[in-house]
Amino acid sequence: MKKLIFTAVFALFTSILWAQESETVYNFLRLPVSAHVAALGGDNITVTDDDATFAFHNPALLAGVSDKTINLNFMSYMEGAKTASASFTKALKKQGTWFVGAQLMDYGDMKQTTVEGEIIGDVSAKDIMLCGAFEYPLAKRLFGGITAKFVNSDLAGFHSMAVGVDLGLNYYDESSGWSVSAVARNLGGQIKAYEDDFEKMPLDLQVGVTKRLMQSPLRFSATLTRLNDWHGRFANHIVIGADLLFSDNLYLAAGYNFRRADEMKISDSEGESSHGAGLSFGGGIMLERFKLSVAYGKYHVSSTSLNVNVSYQL
Repeated sequence: MKKLIFTAVFALFTSILWAQESETVYNFLRLPVSAHVAALGGDNITVTDDDATFAFHNPALLAGVSDKTINLNFMSYMEGAKTASASFTKALKKQGTWFVGAQLMDYGDMKQTTVEGEIIGDVSAKDIMLCGAFEYPLAKRLFGGITAKFVNSDLAGFHSMAVGVDLGLNYYDESSGWSVSAVARNLGGQIKAYEDDFEKMPLDLQVGVTKRLMQSPLRFSATLTRLNDWHGRFANHIVIGADLLFSDNLYLAAGYNFRRADEMKISDSEGESSHGAGLSFGGGIMLERFKLSVAYGKYHVSSTSLNVNVSYQL
């Protein structure tokens, strides 16, 4: 019955994604929480390492997370803006895994002006997301997950709230090194609008695959994103990444996001250039109880971002 419920709910919600438009609010939910995911191009739903931050991207990946793991994350964004998150994971052995988390996006202080340009004070803007997730084994190698979200936003005196869910599936065969996933992220809508017009959540239907080359330290990933919002060229829906696994305790990763590189191209006297946007890299130390991951990427043409994750198993 649980398998049927997961399958039916996933099919129901993913079927409505194709009618959605690209104009959305709460777009901070598209940013990578996981430094490992950030290093792999910013979108990955298939790496099955013991990393609690993967649950923010695919709740089905909680199957590989150790019991009683506490996790803290921080990422610098544009000038004056930053995002942070925290989570706690509780494994229930063969009965699944629970996860609670929170994410904060702080856009900093900005000058408030009149229509004539006169400065009349400062305003701030913040987004907060609270979530709870549950993963359950559906079959020998198949796992399902669901995340419930509550989003609260305060932008210069305007306020809104929304609720949503993420639905995820992951098939992982350790003996062959294959991992395949499908995720529907940010299904839901506003329950309180900023003004009178209700806006859409940043819905994102993703599918992905990861393959480790057996007897090799190389692992490759590819993710198709925004399949519900098909605009522009096909390449803009592709994110690719690769891991170099020196051991069970140390990795280096790099990735390329075609959409980010394309959207951040700027023109000058020498032609068009994305100035490194789209390319990301990072690494991590994965000890038995302590884990540290760091990633570098560009999410805006004016600045670079550094993403840091720290986890500890209690």
